Amino acid sequence: MARVKRAVAGRKKRQTLVERTKGYYGTSSRTFRGMKEQSQHSGQYAYRDRRNKKRDIRALWIQRINAAARMNDLSYSKFMHGLKLAGVELDRKVLAQIAYEDEAAFADLAEVAKKALAE
Repeated sequence: MARVKRAVAGRKKRQTLVERTKGYYGTSSRTFRGMKEQSQHSGQYAYRDRRNKKRDIRALWIQRINAAARMNDLSYSKFMHGLKLAGVELDRKVLAQIAYEDEAAFADLAEVAKKALAE
């Protein structure tokens, strides 16, 4: 059986790693072992942070809603509870966008929540 010569495949594999780790500091972009290790760690961080990004964005929405609700004399939890009692079904993403872009519309929603809480 003929032997397999890996020159082309091996070079392609190393070039892929060089491209992937370009711009990294020190050994992470200079030695093959360092590039390989850094590439694996980078992949793990990317996998983890794709999930954490969803958590971070939701936290940002909640902060924006809370800030706008407090400008209208409500806490975040009371505002959300009031909306639920009033039957307003807007998710946090939309509420945060309204709070960020249109203060008057958010003030109207806050009034709706206050009325529902008073009843």
